[in-house]
This record gives sequence, structure tokens and C-alpha cells, in this order.
Amino acid sequence: MSNVATVLGQFVEALTAGDRQFCRELVREMVDEGLPVRKLYDELLWPAMGQISELYSEDRIDAAAEHMAMRIVRVIADQVQVHLAQRERNGRRIVILCAENEPEELGAQMCADLFEADGWETFFVGGGVPDDETLSLVGRLGPDVLLIFGTQPAGVVAVRRLIHLIREVGAHPTMNILISGGVFNRADGLWQEVHADLFAPTAQEALVMAAQAQPRVPEVRVPGAPKKRRRRRRSPLLAQADSVGVLAGTSGR
Repeated sequence: MSNVATVLGQFVEALTAGDRQFCRELVREMVDEGLPVRKLYDELLWPAMGQISELYSEDRIDAAAEHMAMRIVRVIADQVQVHLAQRERNGRRIVILCAENEPEELGAQMCADLFEADGWETFFVGGGVPDDETLSLVGRLGPDVLLIFGTQPAGVVAVRRLIHLIREVGAHPTMNILISGGVFNRADGLWQEVHADLFAPTAQEALVMAAQAQPRVPEVRVPGAPKKRRRRRRSPLLAQADSVGVLAGTSGR
């Protein structure tokens, strides 16, 4: 059973059926056969999550099936995370935020698992944290990277507001803000419109992007000089969110 791709379809079918026992035994068998847990994340758990989300968005499964599937994946991730091969600490820190929904929380949690295994000191916050508390946390921890994962369309304005506050207050000027997943994967260039520093569509690419990123160079402002405004064609999604005053989402309440 070393070829994970051959069992992915069975795994997804069992997930949507809520067959916890089959899913656990399938994963246990692969681990017992010596399959690296990192390979399990990359080739089974992440693809399964993607397929479940796609099935749900296309109305091919209902909310009950989607919820059961995501919770089974979470249980499995919790159980196998301790077996991830751990690299030496690299002296770098990351804070991870996400939307409050189950799929985004699960994806962000798995990102945290992988960053920790790669040697990062990892702080997984989750969703629903007020902006002022995020600012305080960033200022206190001084992370190299703030990862905002899995934002949904309703949360875009909140992400932009949080980034603006972080930069305006100067909570940690050399910290890079990395965006990954969610609506930012579907709207080309949207990550730039919220003024993030980096973008990676997948967790694997986020690991590489964060590892290669140099400390952010803060913008130097001349006292009394007007702020420079970047003129860019705004995405319809962000314009629509502004027009209806959408403030719910990844950060803030």
C-alpha cells in the first residue's frame, strides 16, 4: 500500500460516509508499513481535504458529510502528527491565523504541524481572535512570519484591515505576512491588494516561501510627508466587500 494515490479514492469515499474505523485502519496500515508521515500529509490528507471541499462546493455531498469527513481528518492528523520527522530548530518563529470554519481551522492546524516539523517555533492561533489581541501577540512574540490561511470571501476586508493595523502600529516591522489558501487561491493578485508580503497557494509552497524570505524592509516615512498611495485596479471581490461593509472573517469580531 506504499502508493498512496491508489487508495486516495477509497479514503475520500470512506470519509464522506463517516467511516471512522476504516479511515483510521487505512492510515495505521500505511504507517506500520513504513510510509513517512510527511508523505501521508502531502499525498493523502491534503488531497483528501481538497476533494472534500470540492465535492461540497459542487453540492455533491451535503454539510453533514463534509463535517464528518473533516473531523475524521482532524482526528487522524492529531494522531499522526507526533510521528512527523522533526528537523533541528532553525531559530525562526511563525504565528498562524485562519478563518473560523472547520476546513480552514484544519488546514491551518496541519500547516502548523508541518512548520513545526521543519524546525520553526510555531504558534497556532486559529480563528476569531480580535485584531488588538493579534497585534499584542505579534508585538510580544516578534515572529519572522505571520501566516494567514484559508480566508473566505467575507473575510477579505478583515484581512486587509488587520494588515493595515499591523503596519500602521509597527507591531513588528521586519515580519513578513504570508497569505495562503482560500479565496486568495482563486482571485489572482488579491493578496497584493490586501498588502501582504508573500503568497503561497499550498502548504508545501508556504514552507519554501517562508524559509527563503528575507526580513521585511520597513517603509521609511519622512515626517510631514503625505503617505504614498499605491494605485492598483481593485478586484471585484474586494470592491464588493467594501461596498457592503463586510467586516467578518479571519481577524477581528
